[in-house]
Amino acid sequence: MTKGIMLDSFGAASVMKWRDIKVGKPKKGEARIRHTAVGLNYIDVYQRTGLYPMPAPTSIGLEGAGVVEAIGAGVREVKVGDRVAYAGGPPGAYVEERCMPAAKLVRIPDGISDETAAAMMLQGMTVEYLTGRTFPAKKGMTVLWHAAAGGVGLIAGQWLKAKGVTSIGTAGGPAKVKLAKAHGFTHVIDYNKKDFVKEVARITKKQGVPVVYDSVGKDTWEGSLDCLSRRGTMVSFGNASGPVAPVMPVTLSQKGSIYLTRPTLMDYTASRAELVKCAGNLFKMVTSGAVKIEVNQTYRLKDAAKAHRDLEGRKTTGSTVLIP
Repeated sequence: MTKGIMLDSFGAASVMKWRDIKVGKPKKGEARIRHTAVGLNYIDVYQRTGLYPMPAPTSIGLEGAGVVEAIGAGVREVKVGDRVAYAGGPPGAYVEERCMPAAKLVRIPDGISDETAAAMMLQGMTVEYLTGRTFPAKKGMTVLWHAAAGGVGLIAGQWLKAKGVTSIGTAGGPAKVKLAKAHGFTHVIDYNKKDFVKEVARITKKQGVPVVYDSVGKDTWEGSLDCLSRRGTMVSFGNASGPVAPVMPVTLSQKGSIYLTRPTLMDYTASRAELVKCAGNLFKMVTSGAVKIEVNQTYRLKDAAKAHRDLEGRKTTGSTVLIP
């Protein structure tokens, strides 16, 4: 019998239960995947707590890698035996096996392991769309990126460096500052010791930055807005410290006619063509060596509750995978 993490209700990590599940045969347009690795991301916490509402009972998780065990009618994207990966949904990755829409799957290139693929798909494709399409970061620009030592941040630091972008990162504590610098960030501010708003003003000679990429949310919100140059763009793509309070539109004009966007990977990979292109750009960056993916923590899938507690307690760095 296949097993997985299931939730009957939402809340603390303890709501996740390891139990038997039924998978069934793939329907038309679906492929059945045997997971070899599952990615851990902060959005999983949002799903578990109910911040992102889902019907129960359910499993959570948006990212995984594995082998195609069977395909349904009409599937052309993959074949049995292919190593594949996915990110962005539908939710339910915290299981040993599952059926997925085949159009959501991409083949893993030779030279990239299943664990690496599971660790990088959601985070890497997030960096691809944020810096390439939401607000294209170009050579010569100076940008601000919060949570520089997190999984997305460590990929972003390398990606931005490869593009010739001057990057300012924020991180908590000397170890995380050192880690972020080692992964390409030009400047790293220890927010436990210094006011990042003042530091950004100093680094940019009071000009501010044209864009802030912020996955922290509540704790960095006001400061992030104050770091923007006139007509700058606030890219809010997460709520690690809690959701941001409602924003009055007039605030955007008071801060310098700034722009605000709240993007999601799902909207930037909505079509098969967009997904393949986004994943392809990520694979190129990794296989070229410009971006190195480091799996700094692994847990058994059945121990997902501990992984969540460590993630929420800021005890993790870089990427984390769950092994079925």
